[in-house]
Amino acid sequence: LVGSLIGKHRLFPRISPKKSWEGSIGGGVLALVAAWALYHFFPIMQLWQWMGMALVVVIFGTWGDLVESLMKRHLGIKDSGNILPGHGGILDRFDSSMLAIPAVVVYLYTLSAF
Repeated sequence: LVGSLIGKHRLFPRISPKKSWEGSIGGGVLALVAAWALYHFFPIMQLWQWMGMALVVVIFGTWGDLVESLMKRHLGIKDSGNILPGHGGILDRFDSSMLAIPAVVVYLYTLSAF
């Protein structure tokens, strides 16, 4: 939402021309706010641990989205399916999760080791 409204500086225009730094930062701020709220409703981890997990999701989610966009661009595929017309296909719904979920699992295992 933030990138759509105020995004002017492109993140990686060659890979994904519509993604902006403003959108990425806005998503990061929203993730930190969500982590703060989750900490208050589910105090199973300390606040810094929730915030760390939010940052892991933001970094690896963005990376997963860019990797999927790069693969589609390299293969010359605009949409990875027509189930959701105009949305780049079904992979665009899960591309961030492809790297974010394994990264969060590693993060949680790392926390549990200490």
